Amino acid sequence: MRRQPLRQAGERRARPVDVTWITDKIAVGGGIWNAVNMAEIARAGITHIINMQIEFDDTSLAAAHEIRVMWTAIDDDFEPKPVDIFERGVEFALNAFQVPESRILVHCAAGVHRAPMMALALLSVLGWKLEEGVALLALHRPVVEFPQVYLDSVEAFLKQHQRGRRHPGVIPGSTS
Repeated sequence: MRRQPLRQAGERRARPVDVTWITDKIAVGGGIWNAVNMAEIARAGITHIINMQIEFDDTSLAAAHEIRVMWTAIDDDFEPKPVDIFERGVEFALNAFQVPESRILVHCAAGVHRAPMMALALLSVLGWKLEEGVALLALHRPVVEFPQVYLDSVEAFLKQHQRGRRHPGVIPGSTS
């Protein structure tokens, strides 16, 4: 019987990169977790990351690749999410899109709830109707789920955002 070598304390097993392109500029995925995967993210042309997971901050992994990270550590607890989380994420993405070559990855640990929720807020600000954004995300990434409490959180953000409408509904990139 052959034994597997023990891992060093804090060492993570290699996990494949989990990224799904929703548009030419916006991807949604699960955790990056390690330097090898971050290098693959960089090779994919991703320049900015909105990290929605509470489990791990990607900032130090991304620094070597000059990828900008906004860590929005929120729990996947099926509780309403504050409007300011969406404001910060959308603002970060819209600022990134000022540079035409920018490509954004929105991710959480599994890419099922938190990342799709933020991507939905971004798509909605960029001109998609909420239902269209949900359908687009589900088409490209069938594992996404939108619990009602998270849809309500996005809708609350959109109501507040529309009152202060600062950004035109310009859609960067086309659907792939």
